[in-house]
Amino acid sequence: MTASVLTWLGGAVVAVAAGFLATLLPRRRARDRGRRVAWSSARAAIDDAAVSRDAATAPVPEAERLLARAEMLAAARGGGADAAREAAEHARRADDLWRAGR
Repeated sequence: MTASVLTWLGGAVVAVAAGFLATLLPRRRARDRGRRVAWSSARAAIDDAAVSRDAATAPVPEAERLLARAEMLAAARGGGADAAREAAEHARRADDLWRAGR
């Protein structure tokens, strides 16, 4: 009787572990994909802001500060999707300032 109890107990543990992994892995993949997309968008926004900076006829100190902050966040690269979204927002605001300053 002890062997059958251990078999059922082992089967229950395996079933719980399989259920846990079946929910954990897709969520982890989706979070990782979201982080990669956010950083890709942030790098694109930083590149756009750099082009606008190079095309600007007059210096805009606030835009320079925002772009520097965005580049610093991108260089640190330790943050997740929230840091990437913050970097992208700084870069977009800098881009808008340079476009308005032309």
